[in-house]
Amino acid sequence: MKNKQLDFTPVLLGSDFNAYGMARSLYEIYGKPVKAFAQTQLAPTRFTKIVDLELIPGFSEDPVWIDTMKQLKKRYANHQEPVILIGCGDGYAELIAKHKAELEDVFICPYIDYDLLKKLNDKENFYKMCDQYDLPYPKTRIISKAMYASGEPIEQPFGYPVALKPANSVEWLDIHFEGRKKAFIIKSEAEFREIVAKSYDNGYTSDFILQDFIPGDDSNMRTLNVYVDKNHQVKLMCLGHPLLEDPAPAAIGNYVAIIPEFNQEIYNKVQAFLEKINFHGYANFDLKFDHRDNSYKLFEINLRTGRSSFFVTLNGHHLADWVIQDYVFDSLKDQSTLYANKDPRQYFLWLGVTPKIFEKYAKDNAAKKQAMEMINEGRYGDTFWYAKDKNIKRFALYKWMMHNYAKSFKTYFVEK
Repeated sequence: MKNKQLDFTPVLLGSDFNAYGMARSLYEIYGKPVKAFAQTQLAPTRFTKIVDLELIPGFSEDPVWIDTMKQLKKRYANHQEPVILIGCGDGYAELIAKHKAELEDVFICPYIDYDLLKKLNDKENFYKMCDQYDLPYPKTRIISKAMYASGEPIEQPFGYPVALKPANSVEWLDIHFEGRKKAFIIKSEAEFREIVAKSYDNGYTSDFILQDFIPGDDSNMRTLNVYVDKNHQVKLMCLGHPLLEDPAPAAIGNYVAIIPEFNQEIYNKVQAFLEKINFHGYANFDLKFDHRDNSYKLFEINLRTGRSSFFVTLNGHHLADWVIQDYVFDSLKDQSTLYANKDPRQYFLWLGVTPKIFEKYAKDNAAKKQAMEMINEGRYGDTFWYAKDKNIKRFALYKWMMHNYAKSFKTYFVEK
C-alpha cells in the first residue's frame, strides 16, 4: 500500500476503544494526532497525545448532531485535502449515512446509502437478506410490541435457554431499566415475560429477535472484520476467534480476547454477500459455531469497526488505513482481496484484559493453549497501552480498568 505523505484529514466520531484503536492505527503510519468529536469523554481517549478530542453536549443525536456538523463544515470548507469522516459507533455511522447528501460537499462519507444501512442494522431485515443469499443464522422468531400490547401470552417455540436481542440496536441505546443488557440469555418463561414487559414499558418500540440458543462457551464465537472499497469490491477480510467475553450485564458480547484464524469458506460466503448487495465501507460480523450441524451461524452485521477490531491492526493490517488508501491514494482498485491470517506463526493475540484474567477464565482448549504460548513468547497486545502514548496518567488509568475487570469477572462470570 502507498504510504506517501499526501495531505488528508481523518475526523473520528467517538471517544471509545474503537476510536482510540483507529487513531492509533493512523498515528502509527502517519505520525500525526487525529481529530475526534464526541458527546462524552470515555476512558480510552483520556490523557492521550494521539487523539485531539472535542466534546459537544448532545452530539450523539439529531438535531444537535446535524446542526453541529453543519458548523463543522464551515470549519473544514477551506481544506484543500480530503477530509474523511469515520464513525466509531452504530449511532454515528447511521447519522453519517442519514445526512450524507448534506455533508458530501465537504466531507468524504465512506458509508452506504441510508436505506440499505437501515435494512442491515435491523436484525429482522438482515435475517431476511440472509435467507435471500443463503447465509445460515440461528432459528428465529420475531416478537413485536403489538404482541405484548395485546395482553395475550407470547408463545416461544424454543426450549430454554433462549437468546433475546433487540432488533433495533440504535434505539436500544436509549432504553434504560434495571436488568437491561445488550442481549439476553433467557433461562425461564417468567424471565422471558419480565424482560419483554420491562423493555416495552420503558419506551422500546421496535421488535425483538428471539433465537434458538446455540450451545457452547465463548470460544465458539467468531468475529469477522471486512473492508469493501468504493467500487464494491471486498479488499480485506480478517477473521478472529474470540476466546473470552466481558461478563458484565451491560457489556455482554464484548470480546476481551481474540486470536486470529483463517477460514476461506467463511471468507467466500461473506464476500459474495457483500459484493452482491453493492456494499462499501467497513463491516464487522459476529458468528457462532453450532456443533449440532457443524456450521457457522451469523448473528449480526455492524456497519463500522468494533471495540475489539484492533486485533486486525495488531496482526499487521492497519484497519483505519484501508479507507485512506481507498479514497485518498486510490490504491485499492487493482489490488486483490487480502484474506488474512494464513500463517499461524505470524499471529498476535489481542487482549482487552490482563493475561492473568485471561488464563483464569478462558475455557481450557487447544485455542487457549495456543494463546498461552503466544503470551509466553510475547506475541500479544491490547488497544489501550500504546508504546508511543505512554504516560503516568494513562498507566494509572490502565491499572484502574484492569482492577475493575478483575472485580467484574469475579462477580459476573459464569461458564456457558
